[in-house]
Amino acid sequence: MSKIEVNTVAPQCGTTLTLGESGDTVQLGTGASQSGFGRTGTVDWQTGSIKTSTFTAVNGQGFFCDTNGGAFTVNLPAGSAGAIVSLQDYRNTFDTANLTVDPNGSEKINGGEGPVVLNTEGEGITLVYIDSTVGWRSIQDNDFASVGSNFIAATGGTITNTPTCRIHTFTGPGTFQIQALSVTPANNVLGYLVVGGGGSGGDGGTGEAGGGGGAGGFREGRTNPITPYTVSPLAVATGITATITSFPIQVGGGGGPGLAAGNPAPSPVGNNGTPSVFSSITSAGGGFGSGGGASSGFAGTGGSGGGGNGRCGPGTPGNSTGKAGNTPPVSPPQGNNGGNGYPSPGNRGGAGGGATAVGGNAQCSPNSGGGFGGAGATTHITGSPVAYAGGGGGGNQSGPHPTGGTGGTGGGGNGGKNGPVPDRNGTGNTGGGGGGNSCGQNFPSTGAGGNGGSGVVIIRYKIA
Repeated sequence: MSKIEVNTVAPQCGTTLTLGESGDTVQLGTGASQSGFGRTGTVDWQTGSIKTSTFTAVNGQGFFCDTNGGAFTVNLPAGSAGAIVSLQDYRNTFDTANLTVDPNGSEKINGGEGPVVLNTEGEGITLVYIDSTVGWRSIQDNDFASVGSNFIAATGGTITNTPTCRIHTFTGPGTFQIQALSVTPANNVLGYLVVGGGGSGGDGGTGEAGGGGGAGGFREGRTNPITPYTVSPLAVATGITATITSFPIQVGGGGGPGLAAGNPAPSPVGNNGTPSVFSSITSAGGGFGSGGGASSGFAGTGGSGGGGNGRCGPGTPGNSTGKAGNTPPVSPPQGNNGGNGYPSPGNRGGAGGGATAVGGNAQCSPNSGGGFGGAGATTHITGSPVAYAGGGGGGNQSGPHPTGGTGGTGGGGNGGKNGPVPDRNGTGNTGGGGGGNSCGQNFPSTGAGGNGGSGVVIIRYKIA
């Protein structure tokens, strides 16, 4: 085989210089560079340099971006006709920590000004710069998602998806941080559910029955068809308009009950749940159920009101009266009133109010128990039907009925009779009220009412 080395080729105007014969490969030596040959529409993937923080992309290169440690930004190079850049989700984390793609200066992406956000698991994008009218154009995506969705991008809470929407669920305090908005104003609308913590059930005193705790306030909003799903009967037809900011999230705790202290000492009062807050929406905590002791006081007002007690013999007038819900008042109402207790004979507590129904009154029939908890409200905001904000059932001190009143659908705790009740607590993260209890003379330490269930905040928006 012959070898020809050429150090210099003199310029030849109008002459075509051919390197190699047809079918041959022309290879540049180590350290040599090329220019003017153009690209074939592909990039050189930088597999040895996985990106984990903000950087500036280079024309002709592809980058694997790892947002497992947090969201960051890719700055595109200054555009020139034919420039090409590719980006790919390295560890399938774009859905929980977004990648923002920011054009240089006032240049555009797909004809629109400003950055686009990749926020779908496994998403990838290839961009080619065309001209100042369109700017960078997305020409290819991968199998995981459409390219450059241009929808809201946000973090915070536990994130789940439906085919068209993203849901952030907060079961405790946190921050909902919006990082990017859609270029379509109608898509910048947040649906929400805010439920306060449920009130505690009333204790049983020494031979009496406590009222059920009221459910936490229930407030829901969405704009259809931007965030389409089946709402509760209480939903308003307006969501919250998103802005690029951080929203502190407060999730209300359930109220803890007072505990029967035994004869002749009086029972302490119970406790309201605490409010849940998102943006301008506040849902009040539920009111506590009235205790059965002579000095336990009235039931509490709140998102839904607590139930009155069922006390035998003389006591503070009005303790058997259920208290008001929707306190403070909002429209539509965030809850309902508690039910009335039934004093001697029978000693049965009224139930706590729920999101869609008042708490049941205790009945005078010898075979009845405490009042039934007011029903909660069912919504599909998480993608499936879930009930929230049911009232706690009233306690039952005497008579053949074996239990207290049943808690309302949506996490209300059941009322008890003369002793411990395993399910008297309101269900966590539903805002259910605690069940009332009762306690005979021989059971002074087991008559505590149920704890209220903690609240929840859920946010939903469109992503496809």
